[in-house]
Amino acid sequence: MEINSLILEEIKKNNNMITTAKVVELGFSRYLLTKYEKAGLLERERQGVYILPDSVHDDMYTLMLRSDKIIFSHDTALFLNGLSDRTPFIHSVTIPNNTRVSNVIKEECTCYYIKPELHQLGVCTRKTTFGNAVRCYNAERTICDVFRSRSRLDEETVISAIKNYAASTDKDLNLLAEYASQFGVEKVLKSYLEVLL
Repeated sequence: MEINSLILEEIKKNNNMITTAKVVELGFSRYLLTKYEKAGLLERERQGVYILPDSVHDDMYTLMLRSDKIIFSHDTALFLNGLSDRTPFIHSVTIPNNTRVSNVIKEECTCYYIKPELHQLGVCTRKTTFGNAVRCYNAERTICDVFRSRSRLDEETVISAIKNYAASTDKDLNLLAEYASQFGVEKVLKSYLEVLL
């Protein structure tokens, strides 16, 4: 038994990974994935995501594929935006507070909730270390999130984030001020920035 060439081509294009939804979209039955798994041709990475055996998987990317409502934020977004060199052990995601996500995502991630109207503010795409594009917040939104949730983060992460942002050549202080106003963190942010800039 071999993997269908159309499916295999899609797997290779997608860093050795395929979703059940993609297989169905290509016109095949979900059951085919179960057959491939039993034959040892594919491994089930998580629900709805299959990878080639012995391939290293991109956990951020597979996590994002499971819900279009999650956006990488806080320490994970710091890493993706180059404001931290520490890869988080547990990824942080932000979800609209009127949305339900699976218990598996809740167990695997640190979840933050936000009003739906602020959920998409500052969304961009960044590449993971495996080269896959994932949704996350831009640097300015991330800094505001870090200050908004500073009681849930360690002080070192907060200070390191603002220092790295202040040193960044890509910073947009006008955008940061705009977001800080929307999230109600202008005063605390200003006090940190005055010391650093």
